[in-house]
Amino acid sequence: MDRSSFVLAGGALFAVPFVACAKTLDAVPRWRPAMDVPIKKTEAEWKKELPPDRYAVLREGATEPPFSGALLEVHDKGIFVCAACGNELFSSATKFESGTGWPSFYQPLAKDRVILRRDTSYGMIREEVLCARCGSHLGHVFDDGPPPTHLRYCMNSLAMEFKKEG
Repeated sequence: MDRSSFVLAGGALFAVPFVACAKTLDAVPRWRPAMDVPIKKTEAEWKKELPPDRYAVLREGATEPPFSGALLEVHDKGIFVCAACGNELFSSATKFESGTGWPSFYQPLAKDRVILRRDTSYGMIREEVLCARCGSHLGHVFDDGPPPTHLRYCMNSLAMEFKKEG
């Protein structure tokens, strides 16, 4: 399950200890956006452009509460795009019900649409998924998904928008 030490609820950002570990939150490095991407803006520019809840997820690596995202129950045909830059990320054809509370996909539209980065924060080892175009945090990928890839891209609804086909 995609877990972080920060969740959004009612537009406010709350610290929630999901995993007991030897490190204190102060000892864990703050999330940092990917910098080697085509779209480069200052964090002040992103903060001005994005609503606070989206900014917290996309630019600060927060996680929305499970089962709260607007895209969880979307089953129409279409494309899921980055909410920060419009990069096309996932097809509805690869979306599946994971039961985790976040929209899940077994593969991106193409490998070059996302960047994977090792995330060792909060006593866990996982792979963070970032938008390859703007470096924004989307979620995490796990190896417990369905065939053919056996991957589960566990994404935040706030990190994406849905473009319905047709």
